[in-house]
Amino acid sequence: MARILHIETATPVCSVSIAASGITQAVLTTSSGNDHMSVITGNILAVCEQAGIGLKDIDAVAVSSGPGSYTGLRIGASTAKGICHALNKPLIAVPTLLAMVSGIQEKYQEEALLFCPLMDARRMEVYTLVADRDCNISAPARAYVIEEPYFDFIPAGRKTVFFGSGVEKTLNFLPEGSISDLHYFPSAEHLHLLALQQFNRQIFADTAYFEPEYGKEFYTPAKKQ
Repeated sequence: MARILHIETATPVCSVSIAASGITQAVLTTSSGNDHMSVITGNILAVCEQAGIGLKDIDAVAVSSGPGSYTGLRIGASTAKGICHALNKPLIAVPTLLAMVSGIQEKYQEEALLFCPLMDARRMEVYTLVADRDCNISAPARAYVIEEPYFDFIPAGRKTVFFGSGVEKTLNFLPEGSISDLHYFPSAEHLHLLALQQFNRQIFADTAYFEPEYGKEFYTPAKKQ
């Protein structure tokens, strides 16, 4: 039975959870704005206590790997890497947008639906991709400027669910017949299934060199001039 600690800090929500073979044991979510650093350690210890285990008893750490908030992703990544290094546990990197797809699809049972997460990237930009309910990607992750032609990367004739923090500002631009979900809320629980898949396949990130995918090149320190 694989016990995995999950960390989601790509948005203003700081969420951590423990799952055993993909089944939630404990979860704690804090709407901390950009103050993840002040709550994340306490939240991790709290979910371990709720799950009845010590931090040393986990088998891996999964972290939401972006895109998203630069500061949030840095805090999540550094916390996950620190735990992995200290306890000699493997690190699992779960793409944030795919975790969103995994987390919302149980609300929608129509088999042919596509899912398009929209994460607010300021101004009239969103981070987005398109995937089916098995998380097979048909349009890759990108920072998308909301302008004409609107969402031209959605396959013609495919009914699509749009959701996430960027939905509200895109309502007037969504394709006709699409579904807009204004009630999606990020959670570390949404990493569970994808993280377990990677754990079972022994797909791990390099703890020493892992860096989040920030979504915009100029957010990455190495790209600064």
